[in-house]
Amino acid sequence: MNKLKVIITGATGMVGEGVLYESLNHPEIEKILVITRHSCGYIHPKLTEIIITDFSGISALNNQLSGYNACYFCLGVTSLGKNEAEYTRLTYTLTMNFATTLATLNPEMAFCYVSGAGTDSSEKGRTMWARVKGKTENDLIKLPFKKVFNFRPAGIRPFLPLKPSQTFYKTYKYVAWLFPLMEVIYPNFVINLKDLANAMINSSLTGYSKNILEVKDIKILASGSSNG
Repeated sequence: MNKLKVIITGATGMVGEGVLYESLNHPEIEKILVITRHSCGYIHPKLTEIIITDFSGISALNNQLSGYNACYFCLGVTSLGKNEAEYTRLTYTLTMNFATTLATLNPEMAFCYVSGAGTDSSEKGRTMWARVKGKTENDLIKLPFKKVFNFRPAGIRPFLPLKPSQTFYKTYKYVAWLFPLMEVIYPNFVINLKDLANAMINSSLTGYSKNILEVKDIKILASGSSNG
C-alpha cells in the first residue's frame, strides 16, 4: 500500500492530539491535514492545518480534501446537559455530513471513527448517547468508503500532558492513580492512548476483520496484528 495521507479532526482534544502525535512520528504517514476550530499548536513538515468555525460547511473545502486515503475522526462532545435533538445534531449529523463529503471525494479512504464503549448498535436502548452513537456507527458503515472502523475505547490513559482546556483533564487529575489498578483488574476496560492511536493507524495500513473494535480488538491491532 502507498504511504498514508490522512485527515484528522479533534486534534485539540486528548484523543485527537494523541492520534496526531503518533501520526507525525509514523514512517508510513507522509501527509497530514488537520481540520480544527482552534490551532493544534504543532508545526511539522508533514502537517497542514485548516481552521474552520463550522464543520457543517465542510463541502466548501472540497479541493483541499481530495487525495487522502485515511481519516481519523476524533471530534466529539459530551452528552451531559444536552437533549437528544442537540446531541444528535452535534454527534450524528455533524459526523455524517463530514464523512459523506469525504466518501464522495475519496472512496478509497479508510474512515476511523472514535465512538465509545457501550455504544448501542441496535439504536433502541434506553441510553440516549449510546443510541445516537450506534446510529452514527451503523450509517458510517453504509457509506461508500473502502473501509470503515468504529473504535470503542473505554477508560483512556493519556501519554501526552493534558491541557487544562481539555474536559478530561478536570477528572483525570483526580483519578490518574486508579488507571494502573484498573489495567490489572479490568484489562478490557482500560486502553492506553498510544495504543488507540496506533491501532487507528494500523487499521488504515493493514485492515481488520471487524468494523466495530472493542478494547480487546484495539489492543490486538495496536500490536500490529490484523486478525480479530
